Amino acid sequence: MKTMNQVKIGIVGAGTWGENHARIYQAHPFAKAVAICDQNLDKAKAVAARTGIDAVYNNIDDLLKESDCDAVAIVTPDFAHADLAIAAATAGRHLLIEKPLATNANDVYRMMDAIEKYKVRAMVDLHNRWSPPFQAAWQSIQAGEMGELYSGYFRLNDIKWVATDLLPWAAQSSILWFLGSHSLDTLRWLFDDEVKRVYAVSRKGLLQKEGINTEDIYQTTLEFHKGGIAQMENGWITPDRNPCVNDIKCTLLGTKGQINIDASSHNLIQKVTQEKLEVPDILVQNHIFGQPKGFAFESIRSFIDCLITDEPFKLTLQDAANTSLAILAIMESAQKRAPVDVTYG
Repeated sequence: MKTMNQVKIGIVGAGTWGENHARIYQAHPFAKAVAICDQNLDKAKAVAARTGIDAVYNNIDDLLKESDCDAVAIVTPDFAHADLAIAAATAGRHLLIEKPLATNANDVYRMMDAIEKYKVRAMVDLHNRWSPPFQAAWQSIQAGEMGELYSGYFRLNDIKWVATDLLPWAAQSSILWFLGSHSLDTLRWLFDDEVKRVYAVSRKGLLQKEGINTEDIYQTTLEFHKGGIAQMENGWITPDRNPCVNDIKCTLLGTKGQINIDASSHNLIQKVTQEKLEVPDILVQNHIFGQPKGFAFESIRSFIDCLITDEPFKLTLQDAANTSLAILAIMESAQKRAPVDVTYG
């Protein structure tokens, strides 16, 4: 691929994160969002008006046919990624796909085949690798300060509002896709290893009473090929009054040291009123002088940067595929209440 002077982006999906994508591209000196589509055309028109996008569509086929975009951002519910990404790849467009890559093995392999066949570049937005505390942990591990990473614990939970109010499609997904993909990718990255075997249990009931038929929480033991073990907790039933939407805790134990991360109650700033205590988000979706600067925005910027320079993406398509395949093993294990070996294609 030749280097580009500017990357023109088409966005598929006009929800909250689709608008974030648009604002990041418009703020990037070498990118421009030139088109957006959504099944809800009025929604797409509203995002376009707020972010300065000229072309609006209600389906990806028209966007690909009429827009001169170089790349497409797939920012739809997780279960809808595959056909959209394959259509974009077939049309020769590079891809940034919101996590996870896909939610079943057949879609994972179909997407990878299409991306390889049509020789486009693709990255999945597993943005926790850009999180400052986790990046610092990775640098310490890479420098050998922790020795061999021996065991780990990762808790990444959401308040109930995410499942009941933020995501109208929560019942069609899982907390493992919404947050577990970040947890698992981060642990794979930090351990520099693939998961060999999983043993998971889950519990259901609280969200079901709210009319949302999905698991409340998963507790998972991960065994890595080189011997490392980790515990992973993912749920979306934390009380809504929790000061942070996310509850993020991580402990990493190495043969020479230990790292402790608390990225939710970070104690850098608190806002207290008569009504509530709030810990403002200064990490994930932070803005500085009106510009998007949080780490969840840095991963999207990195996609553009790597297209411009023709450098490799900071995580590979295989990374994203292996994360999805391991999560499918976790779901199978929780259903069987038995250990399951992870099968990679």
